[in-house]
Amino acid sequence: MTRSEDGRDEVAGLLLAAGGGRRLGGRPKALLVHRGRPLVEYAVGVLRAAGCGRVHVVLGAAAEEVRERADLSGCVPVDNPDWEQGMGSSLRAGLDSLAGTGARAALVSLVDQPGIGPEAAARVLAAYEDGTSLASAVYGGVRGHPVLLGTAHWAGIAASATGDRGARAYLKEHEDAIRLVECGDVARPYDIDTEGDLMHLE
Repeated sequence: MTRSEDGRDEVAGLLLAAGGGRRLGGRPKALLVHRGRPLVEYAVGVLRAAGCGRVHVVLGAAAEEVRERADLSGCVPVDNPDWEQGMGSSLRAGLDSLAGTGARAALVSLVDQPGIGPEAAARVLAAYEDGTSLASAVYGGVRGHPVLLGTAHWAGIAASATGDRGARAYLKEHEDAIRLVECGDVARPYDIDTEGDLMHLE
């Protein structure tokens, strides 16, 4: 686990799990079943297994039901009332929730990518150096999640995170500073977006 000398976690896990599953008939992605439990539980477990002691989970669609049905013990649930505006609003809410926690970077993952496990997340986490760090998993040279965002970048990311873009615009502007971490040999970056994608769940 990445820790500072005084014992505070320097890298927090930040799971974006607010999506309403519009193309899945309005089934919240956090509550899709994977390996017998809500998908959000699996995604939290990935961040923990990768080495994140603190995990914040951004909830939106059916947030109350997610809290009731999923075991989020030990996590910090973060409600995003603006979740329908897209992933950008969830990223802003998540980063804002980490302010003042002692975290110097956030390892950001998406709830609907169960093909990305602890191995890939741990590789990206290992790219952390300090609050100026920027790192991203890549799959065959194509950037994806998880991404590591140092605190020095949070304000800029929040300012540019709109719609479903998340940190994309900011990262494009700072491509030269991103440490790329190839993860294609240990993970598959598919999304669970449509009925056809449900075949990936176990």
